[in-house]
Amino acid sequence: MQFIDQARIAVRAGRGGDGIVAFRREKYVPAGGPSGGDGGRGGDVLLVADSNLQTLLDFKYRRLFAADDGRRGGPNRSSGASASTLTIRVPCGTEVRDCRTGILLGDLTNAGEELLVAAGGRGGLGNAHYLSNRNRAPEKFTEGKEGEEWKLQLELKLLAEVGIIGLPNAGKSTLIAVLSAARPKIADYPFTTLVPNLGVVRRPSGDGTVFADIPGLIAGAARGAGLGHEFLRHIERTRLLLHLVDAGGEDVLRDLLVVEEELAAYGNGLSDRPRLVVLNKMELCDAEELEERVAVIGAHTGQPPLIISAAASQGLDALRAAVWEQLGIA
Repeated sequence: MQFIDQARIAVRAGRGGDGIVAFRREKYVPAGGPSGGDGGRGGDVLLVADSNLQTLLDFKYRRLFAADDGRRGGPNRSSGASASTLTIRVPCGTEVRDCRTGILLGDLTNAGEELLVAAGGRGGLGNAHYLSNRNRAPEKFTEGKEGEEWKLQLELKLLAEVGIIGLPNAGKSTLIAVLSAARPKIADYPFTTLVPNLGVVRRPSGDGTVFADIPGLIAGAARGAGLGHEFLRHIERTRLLLHLVDAGGEDVLRDLLVVEEELAAYGNGLSDRPRLVVLNKMELCDAEELEERVAVIGAHTGQPPLIISAAASQGLDALRAAVWEQLGIA
């Protein structure tokens, strides 16, 4: 499935039906009165969060969503039928903004949440409404009102409690694969991960916590370089960041600083988010090299990093325990 996390759409609510001019024509009623009915209301446009959707792919191929118009009124004071609401389903975690102003209209984070994005037009009045002592046979009616029309920006931000970040080939995809049932593409070349991957990691209580593997950041990502800038938004909602550093890299401190600088440049509080620094691929270093790299990172962060080997499934119990402690999960 193609992962699409941004889309622009136009929504148009239905027009209200017109009222009509009509008069009663009944046997034994020589002077029938006005009986024109009101028009029906135009259909609304409603966005609904759906937990079964993971991408905005549907909006790549369809950009205009228009609700039906209300029906015109009928004789004998019969009101026209109101149009049905047009329901548009979006993934949980979708932010909705007005394209023109950028104002946030709603944030659909929980399954079943609804957001009215375009109200249908009101139906017109039939001539029965204009009966008075002065005018016993009114021929006045009103037309239905136009429905609202808006252009919307949809932006999906994944709902994950833990975000896994780091440079390309730090082992993020391997880690989420061994911690959960996720099956991301894994290879030994940069930018293997082209889209975020989600995995559910079992808690001690038996519930699940969602982890997100964010595609690799590089220097300048916050300004548009590489792939990472496309997906930094997906860690805005996370409670905890796992920052993976490749223990086999030439300069682990430099690798750590590159990602830290990108978080700070992106803003939105990411650099202040609780973070666990994890030294991965411990099998690539001998004991002396590993001790030296742990000391370098510890001196920078103020505490020693966790040491794991995702590929060899080493150190994962301690990693899980540290995550649960940070999240306040027993």
